[in-house]
Amino acid sequence: MKTSPIVKEVVITSTVSKVWKAITDKSEMKHWYFDLAEFRLEVGFEFQFEGGPDDRKYLHICKIIEVVPTKKLSYSWKYDGYEGISYVTFELFEEGKKTRLRLTHSGIETFPADNPDFARNNFNEGWTSIIEKSIKEYLEK
Repeated sequence: MKTSPIVKEVVITSTVSKVWKAITDKSEMKHWYFDLAEFRLEVGFEFQFEGGPDDRKYLHICKIIEVVPTKKLSYSWKYDGYEGISYVTFELFEEGKKTRLRLTHSGIETFPADNPDFARNNFNEGWTSIIEKSIKEYLEK
């Protein structure tokens, strides 16, 4: 069963280059996303981080699959010890002195349906907070 991807868009009062740096520089990512131990902007690079409810954390394993400088970043997203693989894509569009950021997360339906932590609504709420609040507030402060 394939479901439609989660798509979030926000217009940020910032340049494309600043938004690109925010989504690709680990020293900036920690302010609005996750604090990654390692991150390199190169296809094939794997990075990990822990996330989830306070009482149980999941190891996220991600691998960069596409980089188009200042335009697009895509990576796979899976969980250590669980079936399924999804894909996250950030796309940037210059709109005058602002930047439109589009986040697409597809493949969520491949995660175990019997684990409520992997419910589509949780991803939807998480991305809403990250894209529509966290990164926008970070870059517009």
